[in-house]
Amino acid sequence: MSGRELFCQPRRVVRRGAALTLVFAGLLVTGAATGAFPDPGQSGRKTPARAARPGAGHEDVAKAAAEAMADGKSPVEAAERAVSRSGDRWAAVYSEGEYQEFQEALDGQYTGVGLWARRTADGRIDVSKVQAGSPAAAAGIRKGDRLRSVDGEDVDGRPVTDVVALLRGDATDARAGTTVTLGLQRGTRAWSETLCRALLSTDSVTVRKPSAGITVIKVSAFTKGSGELVRAAVRQAPADAGIVLDLRGNSGGLVSEAVTAASAFVDGGLVATYDVDGVQRALHAEPGGDTARPLVALVDGGTMSAAEMLTGALQDRGRAVVLGSRTFGKGSIQMPTRLPDGSVAELTVGHYRTPSGHAVDGRGITPDLEVSSGALRRAETVLSGLGDPS
Repeated sequence: MSGRELFCQPRRVVRRGAALTLVFAGLLVTGAATGAFPDPGQSGRKTPARAARPGAGHEDVAKAAAEAMADGKSPVEAAERAVSRSGDRWAAVYSEGEYQEFQEALDGQYTGVGLWARRTADGRIDVSKVQAGSPAAAAGIRKGDRLRSVDGEDVDGRPVTDVVALLRGDATDARAGTTVTLGLQRGTRAWSETLCRALLSTDSVTVRKPSAGITVIKVSAFTKGSGELVRAAVRQAPADAGIVLDLRGNSGGLVSEAVTAASAFVDGGLVATYDVDGVQRALHAEPGGDTARPLVALVDGGTMSAAEMLTGALQDRGRAVVLGSRTFGKGSIQMPTRLPDGSVAELTVGHYRTPSGHAVDGRGITPDLEVSSGALRRAETVLSGLGDPS
C-alpha cells in the first residue's frame, strides 16, 4: 500500500478527502462544465438563473449548524450529525481549512513536505518517493529511508493514510509555513528532521513510451489543466503510436477537465448526461479529436467519478477497448453549501449516465476485457491487434 499527501483517506466517515471522494463535484465547485453552479468560496460570483439550488437536505444541515453555533457548540459536528441522518452515502462536511485544501487539490496543488510513503509487509513505513524541489528533497531525505515518527508519534504499523494525515497536519488544518518533525532512519543512522510544509504542485498527467509504437498517458486525477495535457500528449505522440490511457487509481476531479480529455479522442458529441434536482442536462466534447489512433483505457476499482464518466464515454462510443477490473461506481453529483462558520457541506443532488444511458452510481463500469494482473502488457497486446492507425 502506498500514498502521497494529496490522496488522503477521511478522518471521519462523513468528512472525506478531496481527491478520493468528490469528484464529480468539481463541476459544482467551479461551474467549469456548464457555468450553472455557484462557487461557495466566491460569494461575489453571480449565480445564473438556472443554477441548482440547495434542497431541503442542505437546509436541514445549515439549520443544524446555525443552531449549534448559537448554542456555542461545534457547527461542523452538528452538520456531520445531520448529514449522517440524511442517509446520503456521498455527503461530506469540510472545515474551512479542509475545503481550502479541497480547492487546492483541484488546482493541482497540495500542502505537505513532498513525501510518498508505503508500508512494508512487517508494518514499517518507508519513503517510496521524494518530490523534486520539495522541503523533503531539500533536507536530503531519500527514497528507501525509514519514517519512524511524525511529530513524536510512532508510525510503525499504522495505515499509510494515517501517516499521510500526520504529514499534512490534517488534525489542525495545518497550512503552508507550519512545521513538522520527522523521525528517520537510513541503515544504522537515526536522526530527526524538522521541515516546513509548503504548497506543492502535483503531476496529474505523466507520459511515457514503454516500447515502440505505444504511448502511455497516465492521469492520476482531473485537476486544473489536466485535460489540455492529455490533448497535448496525444498530439505529440508518434503518428504510428497506439495510446494506453491509464485511469487506474484516478479518483476523479474536475468534470470540465475530463470532458476536455474526452475531446482528445472523439470528434465532438455526447460525453454524459446528468440531472440536478430532476433537470436533465448534457456534456459534449469539442470537435477535432483523434478518432483513428488505437486506444486502450486501463481501469480498476480505484477509477472513480469523472474518470468513470470519461471511461463510459469512450466505451459507449466504441472509441476505446476498456481493460482491467470493474470501476468504483460513483456517479453522483454533490452541491456545496457554505455553513455559518465557514465550513462547507455537500449533499447529493443528482446522478450522471454514460452516452448509452448506463447509470454508474453503485454499479461502476465493467471493462470489455477483465484483467487482474499484467494489465499494461495485455493492453500492449490488444493495441497490436487493433491495427495501424494510419
